[in-house]
Amino acid sequence: MPAMTSTPAAREFSTIGVIGLGTMGAGIAEVFARNGYTVVGAEQNDEGVARGRQHLEHSTGRAVKRGKMTESEQAELLGRITLTTEMKDLADADLVVEAVVESLETKKAIFRALDDIVSPDAILATNTSSLSVTEISTANARPGRVVGVHFFNPAPVQNLVEIVRTVVTEPAVLAEVQALLQRLGKNPVVCGDKAGFIANTLLFGYLNHAVSMYEHKYASREDIDAAMRFGCGYPMGPLALLDLIGLDTAYEILDTMYKQGRDRLHAPAPILKQYVTAGLLGRKSGRGFYTYEAPDSPIVVPDVHTPSVDDEPRLRHDIRTVGVVGTGTMAAGIVEVFAKGGHQVLFVGRSQDKVDGVVATITRSFDKQVQRGKATEEQKAEALARLTGTTSLDDLAGVDLVVEAIAEDLAVKTTLFENLDEICKPGAILATTTSSLPIIAMAGATSRPQDVIGMHFFNPAAIMKLVEVVSTVATSDEVAETVRALCASVGKVAVSCGDRAGFIVNALLFPYLNDAVKMLEAHYATADDIDVAMKQGCALPMGPFELLDVVGNDVSLAIQRELYLEFREPGFHPAPLLEHLVTAGYLGRKTGKGFRDYSRV
Repeated sequence: MPAMTSTPAAREFSTIGVIGLGTMGAGIAEVFARNGYTVVGAEQNDEGVARGRQHLEHSTGRAVKRGKMTESEQAELLGRITLTTEMKDLADADLVVEAVVESLETKKAIFRALDDIVSPDAILATNTSSLSVTEISTANARPGRVVGVHFFNPAPVQNLVEIVRTVVTEPAVLAEVQALLQRLGKNPVVCGDKAGFIANTLLFGYLNHAVSMYEHKYASREDIDAAMRFGCGYPMGPLALLDLIGLDTAYEILDTMYKQGRDRLHAPAPILKQYVTAGLLGRKSGRGFYTYEAPDSPIVVPDVHTPSVDDEPRLRHDIRTVGVVGTGTMAAGIVEVFAKGGHQVLFVGRSQDKVDGVVATITRSFDKQVQRGKATEEQKAEALARLTGTTSLDDLAGVDLVVEAIAEDLAVKTTLFENLDEICKPGAILATTTSSLPIIAMAGATSRPQDVIGMHFFNPAAIMKLVEVVSTVATSDEVAETVRALCASVGKVAVSCGDRAGFIVNALLFPYLNDAVKMLEAHYATADDIDVAMKQGCALPMGPFELLDVVGNDVSLAIQRELYLEFREPGFHPAPLLEHLVTAGYLGRKTGKGFRDYSRV
């Protein structure tokens, strides 16, 4: 009979040590105390202890005010926490979490000192967000018991914790810490020891790119932030988020990441260093990319860069009748948007069946809205009455604006613009919804390049608020202003940018997605852990691999290739794994398999 093997019992943790009682350290102490653990919090002096106590009292006090904790529960929680200035008081700790300043020498000194204080089998953890856990661990005589546990701020609220394994971290230590964090109700994700870990590596590359976009005056700070909020559903725009994080903190994280990985996309944008040197650190100093009411205030106040009310766009051209060329999903959505906005809409399809299909699509859309109480039967009837379908481009002769929404093929679009130039009346604005093709090439096919502009709607057009208004070097200011005003009049948020690959949203979004694929193919972390890290650590609506499978890996690859060809940035080169998936036909949800297998769902 084979010998019975038993699974080692899970380690019992009872006392937790926390070194450093700033906002993060105090939050970590609170998390453990909330879950019934005895906590010993250490600071270097009495002032630090007093600040730590204040952090704990304020945080738990807010929970009491919100009805999430009773006063007696607060008292019990605080009673489990002992604060001290003596590290020797950590002697009984089963786990010690270090959460002091991001200084390698300071952290190493602490881990060196812990050797003579805690028991040989105690686990030691660092909450560093960017420094090498391996290097910190070498200060300890038993580096195998050292692991990174990167909590996110505020620790009592944020569920994500990145567990960072070094090349010498003992598997049992990793498993025990993972199990402990799960018992705390956290979602731990495991990754290797690389500056930035998962969330910061992906987040700060994106933030740095946004700073460069602003620095080069490609778009205003307001438009960059609005583009990512309304185009991607992000809770904050990148520049506002940097102000919240602190520009000095962002610079240090990027600088550390760049020095370790030598990825040029992580080299801090020069303007970041200038802002930090000038003391413009974001919210905490009262001024960063935006100006705030006071230091630490979230309230933005106007400054010299804030658009004036007098600068609100106005219709410089009279836009009554709108033409739409195309009958696909995007075209139908655009037709619905303008019909709802009170415009007569003339749309052109290749056949009567296609034309009828647009009307049927819009009718179904309105039926859903009526059912949900978002529209009335009267509004539906009025909007449908404004629609006229045709199979002849020549019928567009009298429209004030034409929006092209046909296939992403430059030759086909250029031929269409040649025709529109001949058909449409002088002064009519010709717009394209292209997301990646050069608009100036279409404008050059006409005798009126000053009247040609990009109107990049997002799918589904009837729901998504954002429109990127893209001017070429030839587009007149009056046309650009008219299109922005028109977008506002039909309930859209218009952002302005120039005619280059990706515009704002795709130029920021797809390199981030490409970086996530590179992270996966390097076996740094799993697709599930990367998705969890970005959703819970950065509050994004979808993880990168969820989003790639929805967008389509073929579409994503095509956009990434365009960005690479436009910018010739080595870091924009499409990840080989993405190319291999497309070659294999693993395009995402539409084929049943992409980064995940949907055929079994």
